Amino acid sequence: MIDESMDKEAMKLPPQPWEFRSKPAWQRLIVMIAGVTVNVLLAVVIYSMVLFVWGTETLPTNNVKYGIYCDSTALRMGLRNGDKIVSVDGKYIDNFNKIPIRIVLDGSHSIQVNRNGQQLSIPITANDISSILQNFGDFLQPQFPCVVDSIPAGTPAAKIGLMKGDTIVKVDTISTASYQVFKAMVVKDSNKDVVLAIKSNGQSKTLTAHVDKEGKIGFYTKTPTSFFEIRKTHYSFFASVPAGIKLAIESLGDYVRQVKIIATVKGATKQVGGFGTILKAYGPVWDWQHFWMLTGFLSIMLAFLNILPIPALDGGHVLFLLYEMITKRKPSDKFLEYAQWVGMILLLSLLVFANGNDIYKYFHK
Repeated sequence: MIDESMDKEAMKLPPQPWEFRSKPAWQRLIVMIAGVTVNVLLAVVIYSMVLFVWGTETLPTNNVKYGIYCDSTALRMGLRNGDKIVSVDGKYIDNFNKIPIRIVLDGSHSIQVNRNGQQLSIPITANDISSILQNFGDFLQPQFPCVVDSIPAGTPAAKIGLMKGDTIVKVDTISTASYQVFKAMVVKDSNKDVVLAIKSNGQSKTLTAHVDKEGKIGFYTKTPTSFFEIRKTHYSFFASVPAGIKLAIESLGDYVRQVKIIATVKGATKQVGGFGTILKAYGPVWDWQHFWMLTGFLSIMLAFLNILPIPALDGGHVLFLLYEMITKRKPSDKFLEYAQWVGMILLLSLLVFANGNDIYKYFHK
């Protein structure tokens, strides 16, 4: 194959029966789509086995009983801490953690919320979607109370007598309806003393604590999952296969939308990453379930990228083969050679751009 060897002298010799170029176009087409096909099948196998071994855990939107905690983008849009998400564009999204990605990928226009018993519709603009992309993980979080779970010895929290089960309801005069609000307050008061209003065993008390320079008092809170009813779904071996196929199709559809967003949404190209982004996505702590889910997604991603009609990729060869099958004429070797160079330049440029983004973000966090 010319794209493998670039050996022009070999290409001038008569095709040998065993060579790729001597085979019928339909056979060459099967070979060229084989890699993409295996990528898709591998993703299906991985997803099916993940579902069989671990099942799924989701936080139903209706179970986010304390409402949402908003970042600066959400607040600017008109959302408020404590709002309860009802729907997006009038459609209920069952999995709370899927709401931000559905807003971005579907190009949503409004979020319906319940605020103190009143239903409101918050508009979403193209600029909002661009801003959500910049801080995707912080856009919306489920609020949960600031309840003390454990206190390491020697910390400011231990010194003032904070106890397991205590709920912090105020920092100075500001009400802390959630752990997120409490955290924002103490970070702002780093290296200062603050007055904490606490509910302990049904009683109210006040304690003065020192916030260290890192914005911490020195205790661990109860985890968010201890406040919400999480839905767990288990799959038998035979049930996991169709569920894995469905998940692979959904992942492919979502990735296609992501590529469209990169091409159309302002600022989206800044989110394109290279090897550093992939490594970061695997996380700092080893988690087999996360590892396999991300590996399955990367396999789906490779399948889609490889089938794009770009010279030097499988999709480019498929395009030329389809042209040959339709016209009954094979593109000239010279044309294929030039097309190969154009494709390689495009791919190398994308490689440099993606990894350049990683380097830029590393030095400009």
